[in-house]
Amino acid sequence: MGDREPGTARTTGGVLKRERVREAVLTMAEERSPGDAIPSERTLCAQLGVSRPTLRAAVDELVTAGILVREHGRGVFVAPEKITQELVQDRQSLSVPQASGTWTSRLLEFTTLPAGARVGRKLRLSPAADIFYVARLRLVDGAPMAIEHLHIPAALVPGLTADELEHGDLYQHLRTHHGVHVSEATQAIEPTVVTRAEAEVLDVPELFPALLFERLTSDSTGRPVEYVHSVYRGDRYRIVSRLKLATDTAPSDGPPAGHHPGIPPGDSAHGTPVAASTLGDVQG
Repeated sequence: MGDREPGTARTTGGVLKRERVREAVLTMAEERSPGDAIPSERTLCAQLGVSRPTLRAAVDELVTAGILVREHGRGVFVAPEKITQELVQDRQSLSVPQASGTWTSRLLEFTTLPAGARVGRKLRLSPAADIFYVARLRLVDGAPMAIEHLHIPAALVPGLTADELEHGDLYQHLRTHHGVHVSEATQAIEPTVVTRAEAEVLDVPELFPALLFERLTSDSTGRPVEYVHSVYRGDRYRIVSRLKLATDTAPSDGPPAGHHPGIPPGDSAHGTPVAASTLGDVQG
């Protein structure tokens, strides 16, 4: 693995290998339009230098996530675009209290590698720029809760250590040890199921329900400092939104408000904005 941080020899390269193949196929899908075909298994195996079972596992994961569709006898195609729902608070900010329980981390993978096209676009880096790739298991009261895949520009945090990633709050370490002050993040959440490899780490059955989080974090200057996607167990983690319906607000003169999850169109008072705060709630 070359650039592995000292002290992480106990980890294997399996997580990183699967992640690389998944990211490569995902990049191909994002560069195409809905309904476009992706190359055949034989072509992709040759391009990526991987075995057919490894490639098929990555494609299966993206099919399960709704990014690709497989048509028997025809091939694999980019899935139709998903409907995106955005929750916006009237003050343009969200309060996110700490989720309950004692959270700890266990490092699964820690290495340096080129950002690549997809992650480079998100972090505004050259594809050849180095990033720290981190895979870590998040635990609550000792029980496995989530697998996080972190991508952090290496030039931003020189000397980042495994200890910083396993102990304490990562954002606090970025602030105190690297002078990086995180300011805001854009996060998307959608349902998914776990792969066989994820199921083994999370101690759940294969294809178990889960939540997929994708987050891009910026610092106080607007510079992207972290791209993360995480898989959370669906049986023990849920999202709770608190909505302020503003029933005493005068009718708006602007265009009608859009649909809010759980509130049928037209049911919010006078089409006024819905204020929301979201928190993570760990289920016992």
